[in-house]
Amino acid sequence: MRIVVSGTHASGKSTLIADFARLHPAYEVLPDPYEEMALDAFDELDAGLFATQLEIAAARLEELPARADAIAERGPMDFAAYLDAIVGLGRRGRSSTMLRTGLARSEAVLAHVDLWVILPLSAVDRIHVSEDEDPELREAMNDALLEHADAASLAGATVLEVTGTPDERLALLQRATGP
Repeated sequence: MRIVVSGTHASGKSTLIADFARLHPAYEVLPDPYEEMALDAFDELDAGLFATQLEIAAARLEELPARADAIAERGPMDFAAYLDAIVGLGRRGRSSTMLRTGLARSEAVLAHVDLWVILPLSAVDRIHVSEDEDPELREAMNDALLEHADAASLAGATVLEVTGTPDERLALLQRATGP
Protein backbone atom coordinates (compact mmCIF):
# COMPACT_ATOMS: atom_id res chain seq x y z
CA MET A 1 0.00 0.00 0.00
CA ARG A 2 1.27 3.46 -0.90
CA ILE A 3 0.28 6.07 1.69
CA VAL A 4 0.91 9.80 1.56
CA VAL A 5 0.56 11.84 4.76
CA SER A 6 -0.14 15.50 4.03
CA GLY A 7 -0.57 18.62 6.08
CA THR A 8 0.77 22.07 6.57
CA HIS A 9 3.98 22.57 8.52
CA ALA A 10 3.81 21.52 12.18
CA SER A 11 0.62 19.49 11.77
CA GLY A 12 1.88 16.17 13.17
CA LYS A 13 2.97 14.35 9.99
CA SER A 14 6.35 13.18 11.28
CA THR A 15 4.86 11.90 14.54
CA LEU A 16 2.13 9.93 12.78
CA ILE A 17 4.58 8.42 10.30
CA ALA A 18 7.09 7.46 13.00
CA ASP A 19 4.35 5.84 15.09
CA PHE A 20 3.02 3.94 12.06
CA ALA A 21 6.50 2.84 10.94
CA ARG A 22 7.27 1.42 14.41
CA LEU A 23 4.26 -0.88 14.03
CA HIS A 24 4.90 -1.61 10.33
CA PRO A 25 8.68 -1.96 9.85
CA ALA A 26 8.21 -3.44 6.37
CA TYR A 27 6.98 -0.05 5.11
CA GLU A 28 9.54 2.14 3.40
CA VAL A 29 9.43 5.64 4.89
CA LEU A 30 9.87 8.44 2.36
CA PRO A 31 11.01 11.58 4.21
CA ASP A 32 9.86 15.12 3.61
CA PRO A 33 11.18 16.14 0.15
CA TYR A 34 12.76 19.16 1.82
CA GLU A 35 15.32 16.75 3.32
CA GLU A 36 16.33 15.60 -0.18
CA MET A 37 17.09 19.06 -1.53
CA ALA A 38 20.25 21.08 -1.97
CA LEU A 39 19.05 23.84 0.32
CA ASP A 40 21.78 26.30 -0.54
CA ALA A 41 19.94 26.92 -3.82
CA PHE A 42 16.97 28.54 -2.04
CA ASP A 43 16.99 31.62 0.17
CA GLU A 44 13.32 31.77 1.14
CA LEU A 45 9.92 30.14 0.85
CA ASP A 46 8.92 30.89 -2.72
CA ALA A 47 7.29 29.25 -5.73
CA GLY A 48 10.59 27.77 -6.95
CA LEU A 49 11.22 26.00 -3.66
CA PHE A 50 7.72 24.52 -3.58
CA ALA A 51 7.78 23.55 -7.28
CA THR A 52 11.06 21.69 -6.76
CA GLN A 53 9.69 19.80 -3.77
CA LEU A 54 6.51 18.99 -5.72
CA GLU A 55 8.60 17.36 -8.43
CA ILE A 56 10.65 15.35 -5.91
CA ALA A 57 7.46 14.13 -4.22
CA ALA A 58 5.85 13.21 -7.55
CA ALA A 59 8.88 11.41 -8.98
CA ARG A 60 9.48 9.24 -5.94
CA LEU A 61 5.83 8.08 -5.89
CA GLU A 62 5.94 7.28 -9.61
CA GLU A 63 9.18 5.33 -9.15
CA LEU A 64 7.81 3.04 -6.42
CA PRO A 65 7.13 -0.52 -7.55
CA ALA A 66 3.41 -1.21 -8.04
CA ARG A 67 3.03 -3.34 -4.91
CA ALA A 68 5.40 -1.36 -2.69
CA ASP A 69 4.50 -0.70 0.91
CA ALA A 70 5.55 2.88 1.54
CA ILE A 71 4.46 5.83 3.63
CA ALA A 72 5.51 9.27 2.43
CA GLU A 73 5.77 12.46 4.40
CA ARG A 74 4.14 14.85 1.96
CA GLY A 75 3.05 14.28 -1.59
CA PRO A 76 2.95 16.60 -4.56
CA MET A 77 -0.45 17.98 -3.52
CA ASP A 78 1.17 19.48 -0.39
CA PHE A 79 3.34 21.65 -2.57
CA ALA A 80 0.53 22.50 -4.96
CA ALA A 81 -1.31 23.73 -1.85
CA TYR A 82 1.72 25.83 -0.83
CA LEU A 83 1.84 27.29 -4.35
CA ASP A 84 -1.89 28.01 -4.10
CA ALA A 85 -1.33 29.67 -0.72
CA ILE A 86 1.48 31.96 -1.86
CA VAL A 87 -0.52 32.99 -4.93
CA GLY A 88 -3.55 33.67 -2.72
CA LEU A 89 -1.50 35.65 -0.22
CA GLY A 90 0.13 37.70 -2.99
CA ARG A 91 3.60 36.67 -1.83
CA ARG A 92 6.80 37.50 -3.67
CA GLY A 93 7.80 34.83 -6.15
CA ARG A 94 4.25 33.70 -6.69
CA SER A 95 3.45 32.00 -9.94
CA SER A 96 0.02 31.15 -11.29
CA THR A 97 1.68 29.12 -14.05
CA MET A 98 3.59 27.02 -11.51
CA LEU A 99 0.35 26.54 -9.61
CA ARG A 100 -1.56 25.30 -12.68
CA THR A 101 1.29 23.01 -13.71
CA GLY A 102 1.72 21.75 -10.14
CA LEU A 103 -1.97 20.98 -9.73
CA ALA A 104 -2.06 19.01 -12.97
CA ARG A 105 1.07 17.05 -11.99
CA SER A 106 -0.28 16.40 -8.49
CA GLU A 107 -3.64 15.15 -9.77
CA ALA A 108 -1.91 12.75 -12.18
CA VAL A 109 0.29 11.32 -9.43
CA LEU A 110 -2.73 10.54 -7.23
CA ALA A 111 -3.12 7.41 -9.39
CA HIS A 112 0.06 6.13 -7.67
CA VAL A 113 -1.37 6.64 -4.16
CA ASP A 114 -3.61 4.11 -2.41
CA LEU A 115 -4.43 6.27 0.61
CA TRP A 116 -4.03 10.03 0.98
CA VAL A 117 -4.07 10.98 4.66
CA ILE A 118 -4.75 14.63 5.47
CA LEU A 119 -3.88 16.16 8.85
CA PRO A 120 -6.00 19.32 8.95
CA LEU A 121 -5.42 22.03 11.49
CA SER A 122 -8.17 22.01 14.10
CA ALA A 123 -8.86 23.84 17.34
CA VAL A 124 -8.98 20.56 19.25
CA ASP A 125 -5.53 19.22 18.40
CA ARG A 126 -3.80 22.40 17.26
CA ILE A 127 -0.04 22.35 17.50
CA HIS A 128 1.28 25.76 18.52
CA VAL A 129 3.92 27.35 16.29
CA SER A 130 5.95 30.50 16.77
CA GLU A 131 5.75 33.55 14.51
CA ASP A 132 8.92 32.50 12.66
CA GLU A 133 6.95 29.49 11.34
CA ASP A 134 4.80 31.89 9.24
CA PRO A 135 1.33 31.18 10.70
CA GLU A 136 -0.36 33.06 7.83
CA LEU A 137 1.20 30.75 5.23
CA ARG A 138 0.45 27.74 7.46
CA GLU A 139 -3.28 28.58 7.61
CA ALA A 140 -3.49 29.43 3.89
CA MET A 141 -1.77 26.17 2.91
CA ASN A 142 -4.09 24.20 5.21
CA ASP A 143 -7.15 25.77 3.59
CA ALA A 144 -5.83 25.13 0.07
CA LEU A 145 -4.91 21.53 0.90
CA LEU A 146 -8.40 20.83 2.24
CA GLU A 147 -9.95 22.27 -0.93
CA HIS A 148 -7.72 20.07 -3.11
CA ALA A 149 -8.51 17.02 -0.95
CA ASP A 150 -12.24 17.63 -1.37
CA ALA A 151 -11.81 17.82 -5.15
CA ALA A 152 -9.66 14.65 -5.17
CA SER A 153 -12.21 12.81 -3.08
CA LEU A 154 -14.96 13.80 -5.49
CA ALA A 155 -12.77 12.48 -8.33
CA GLY A 156 -12.55 9.07 -6.64
CA ALA A 157 -9.27 9.24 -4.70
CA THR A 158 -9.22 7.59 -1.28
CA VAL A 159 -8.78 10.50 1.13
CA LEU A 160 -8.80 10.18 4.92
CA GLU A 161 -8.86 13.23 7.19
CA VAL A 162 -7.25 12.36 10.52
CA THR A 163 -7.58 14.44 13.68
CA GLY A 164 -7.21 13.91 17.42
CA THR A 165 -4.37 12.97 19.71
CA PRO A 166 -1.36 11.15 18.26
CA ASP A 167 -2.82 7.83 19.50
CA GLU A 168 -6.21 8.59 17.97
CA ARG A 169 -4.61 9.56 14.67
CA LEU A 170 -2.59 6.35 14.60
CA ALA A 171 -5.70 4.28 15.38
CA LEU A 172 -7.57 5.89 12.46
CA LEU A 173 -4.68 5.19 10.09
CA GLN A 174 -4.41 1.61 11.38
CA ARG A 175 -8.11 1.02 10.70
CA ALA A 176 -7.80 2.44 7.19
CA THR A 177 -4.81 0.24 6.30
CA GLY A 178 -6.12 -3.00 7.78
CA PRO A 179 -4.22 -5.55 9.82
